[in-house]
Amino acid sequence: MSADTDGRPGPGVTLTAFAVIVFLQVPVVVVILAAFSTTSYLTIPPQGLTLAWFGKVLSDPAYLSAIRMSLILACGSTVISLVLGVAAAFALFRKAVPGSEAITSFLMAPLVLPAVVIGVALLQYFSLTGLRGGLFGLLMAHVVITVPYIVRSALASLSGLDLAVEEAARVLGASGFAAFRLVTLPLIAPGLVAGALFAFITSLDNVPVTIFLITGSQTTLPVLIFTSVEMGIDPSVAAVSTLLIVATGIVLLLAERRFGFHRFV
Repeated sequence: MSADTDGRPGPGVTLTAFAVIVFLQVPVVVVILAAFSTTSYLTIPPQGLTLAWFGKVLSDPAYLSAIRMSLILACGSTVISLVLGVAAAFALFRKAVPGSEAITSFLMAPLVLPAVVIGVALLQYFSLTGLRGGLFGLLMAHVVITVPYIVRSALASLSGLDLAVEEAARVLGASGFAAFRLVTLPLIAPGLVAGALFAFITSLDNVPVTIFLITGSQTTLPVLIFTSVEMGIDPSVAAVSTLLIVATGIVLLLAERRFGFHRFV
């Protein structure tokens, strides 16, 4: 499994990597195939082909409400995290605050702590402050778990930035904010796009934190899928999962073609 003398991976490494990729993609293929089955239960290979389950998902008020709630939370938390995360990363990179390394570690804590622990902690805090049950509290909870992705990607982008470019803009008469907006921000944009995509997907896909904070009148798509699986699986779950897979793939493809964000992940 060692590499060839010219630096290229040997056949053993290539075969192992291919086997791992196939193993990871098999569940995705199974879900997609199950979404087209004509039976009322999941079966592989599918018994016939139909798009009826996609129609059921797109006409079901419960699914539509959950999709709308998930998109509101994902978009809102991503935008707020971008504003807060970029500001924090810029200050930490410039060493504008004392104890920047400790603050960076603190901001990265949600990536290390188990999501269930964060969910229980936020449940206790929101219960004491009266934020539980509202959209604002749920949105702030998603900001907590998405900000680290923005901070990390922004710091990675800033670390490879030539500060002389920004200083040149300042010498030419640009204010600090104008230099950041017109020079620095476009240069770190690919990294921010990568962080924003991770933040959006993390929020859209979150269950452990969300399930502690939603009420009976609220639900998100991942929570609805989770509860649906508990009561029994039918192809509508596979259909909505397929829609998520396709939508995510399209967004990632467009972002890669526009920004080339693979360099930052």
